Amino acid sequence: MEKIVLDTSFLLAVFQLKLDIFSEIARLCDFPYQLYVLDRSLEELEKLIKTSPLPQKKAAIFAQKIIASGKIQVMQTNETRYVDDILADKIECIIATIDGGLKRRIKAKGGRVITVRQKKYLIFM
Repeated sequence: MEKIVLDTSFLLAVFQLKLDIFSEIARLCDFPYQLYVLDRSLEELEKLIKTSPLPQKKAAIFAQKIIASGKIQVMQTNETRYVDDILADKIECIIATIDGGLKRRIKAKGGRVITVRQKKYLIFM
């Protein structure tokens, strides 16, 4: 079973672009998979809720609700590095992100990336 790890930027984009990630990932992936989010991403969402302007705060709250739905598991890292650094090293997983720099880092290491195309649907890079 493949592990698909959702980046914080990806979770925020779901709200902002009104994407149904569950149906889009199911459409894209013709193999068994499980969705994950890093424990450090949960910390990032909490920080966004406390410090961001209202639109980003709403997106972060929505992301928390998606995670709480039970369809996404939390992956424990026990690391203090930045989330992007942790994700860039997880080339055994598929990383879902809209962060251009992170996409380049993952691809350079031979990893697989899911991203948003034309603000409407998901693709593999």
